[in-house]
Amino acid sequence: MSWAELVDAELERQAVEWRRHFHAHPEASFEERETSDFIAQRLAEWGIEAERPLATGVVGHVRGPKPGPIVALRADIDALVMQEENQFDFASRVPGRMHACGHDGHTAILLAVARLLSSIRDQLKGEVRLLFQPAEERIHGGAEGFVAAGVLDGVDLVLGMHLWSGFETGLVSVREGPVMASTDEFRITVRGRGGHAAFPHQAVDALVAGAQLVCALQTVVSRRVDPLEPAVLTVGTFQAGTAFNVIPGEAMLTGTVRTLSETVREQMKQELDRIVSHSAAALGAEATLDYMDGNPVLVNDPAASRLMAGAAATIVGQDHLISVPPSLGGEDFAFYARRTPSAYILVGTRNAETGSTFPHHHPRFTIDERSLGIGIRVLLEGLERYLTTQGG
Repeated sequence: MSWAELVDAELERQAVEWRRHFHAHPEASFEERETSDFIAQRLAEWGIEAERPLATGVVGHVRGPKPGPIVALRADIDALVMQEENQFDFASRVPGRMHACGHDGHTAILLAVARLLSSIRDQLKGEVRLLFQPAEERIHGGAEGFVAAGVLDGVDLVLGMHLWSGFETGLVSVREGPVMASTDEFRITVRGRGGHAAFPHQAVDALVAGAQLVCALQTVVSRRVDPLEPAVLTVGTFQAGTAFNVIPGEAMLTGTVRTLSETVREQMKQELDRIVSHSAAALGAEATLDYMDGNPVLVNDPAASRLMAGAAATIVGQDHLISVPPSLGGEDFAFYARRTPSAYILVGTRNAETGSTFPHHHPRFTIDERSLGIGIRVLLEGLERYLTTQGG
């Protein structure tokens, strides 16, 4: 009997229970203390060695009796800073915090995998490393910290997944190459010379210079980047002025840059710097750019992708295996994929009957809990295939 076939109704029921517990007790990035405690307690009950390389987050080690490769499985455990509008009996009990991206489900899936592996560890070759990672929802978050702490030391393969509201429960998407975008941030400070609104000739209007910049920045993608290369530049905030009759001397713009290519990512950074300095100068103002590198492009390893495509097809059927286009959303799983052969897959969780139709980060987001069992089985199938063929 395969490992995936060992997943029974009781384990699925337990996964649903864990998911609802996490959903009711959400914790934001780097605040996941109770969540980490809960995970560590479960691992201890199952005799799984665990450590905490960061203040929050847990790494478990399931070691088999025979030598073999090390495979890491990753789940993100943090919630978002937002107010939930769902009325479930397990809705968030923490004001201003909500699991609106499915991380509660990811954590429950990995716990279920951990529990099953603990019962069959005598069959393992090598090690399965369980990465319950904090702070996916922020730049310079948990993945960077985990990698710096050495959680990938000796690891041969990393597998991850995301419950995905964009397609129906029962479908699984696996693709080679880029899966999600780089997610950089920028801040532009425009400095002019303030003055009275009735005498604009005596001032240098930072607001006007900032408005010109907003428009000029749109030409980076439309006129500088190869149109066959995906890229997004969005200005998200624009702050200037304090009164209706005062010309502001300073303006602040913030935004994000998304690409699916490290080459285009570097080009966007250079083009931003050029436009910021020259556009403001043309109006007599000065502007400075503070560009912050975020997540790199998440790129799936071809061999790892083929492994997980085969695993998914076994669980859901070849006709339910799909390959959706890359997303310009970001994922800090990219820091693992940049270091180690990895595959990151998407498991459908959309179902109108259960109200699972809202997009990620929506105050009424939820998942179809049937997707938990699919996620558990696909991970176990991929894991068993790899350890069987690579275990020596």
